[in-house]
Amino acid sequence: MLIKRYKKHPHFIFFLSAILLFTGIAGCSGNDNDDNDNQELSATQREAIDYFKEIALGFELGSASEITRKWDEDMVIYVGGEKKDYLMTELEDVILELNEMLAADGVEIRTTADSSRSNFYLFLGSGQEFEDRFEPARGQTANNYGLFWVYWNSRNELNRGAMYVDLYRPEQVNQLHLLREELTQSLGLAKDSPKYQNSIFQSSYSGSVTEYSDLDKALISLLYHPEMDTGLNASEVEPVLERIVTEVVD
Repeated sequence: MLIKRYKKHPHFIFFLSAILLFTGIAGCSGNDNDDNDNQELSATQREAIDYFKEIALGFELGSASEITRKWDEDMVIYVGGEKKDYLMTELEDVILELNEMLAADGVEIRTTADSSRSNFYLFLGSGQEFEDRFEPARGQTANNYGLFWVYWNSRNELNRGAMYVDLYRPEQVNQLHLLREELTQSLGLAKDSPKYQNSIFQSSYSGSVTEYSDLDKALISLLYHPEMDTGLNASEVEPVLERIVTEVVD
């Protein structure tokens, strides 16, 4: 199954795809604590809940169910292609930031020099070279400067993937944006929204956004909260979010 999401701009067309492989769907009921239903949430906390449901349930296009998915094991990245210093430094910084938000769930992102020990392939270089190395990308890079693929198991736990950043067509700042965006969306935050211009998930062209907004950080922390399960749809995830959002958002 191939799912595509396009980002359009007068000068650039960004493409995000996910090849989704699964053997079943694990369901999970929401929390039924009446006390949580009566809990007063701030406007900022409610904003985080609403944005989470826009970004973290399913994918932009395709028939994949709109449920929560996340890594339940460490993401081990093998970097291929041209390891430009500025991108490798940025990758280290992004990993450090993400690990602070994933730590509560016992998940860590790290790199490896041994491809056989990796479960995620990050390629830096030309689109054609990526297509030559990664067969699912064939025919997908001509007008697209960044892509990612993710796979999951029957429990909706992400367990492998790949991504690409073009080094030749976008400007350096756009490459930094793509690196952060595609890696973050590979964690299970795979949709976009037009709501916030400073968000890494902005659906219109936002190639100069190279930092997480506070709301972005909240979404990552909510998805990788120990009480957040995989396989939850919008109605099931709502009470969970209401219960845990006070730990993440003031």
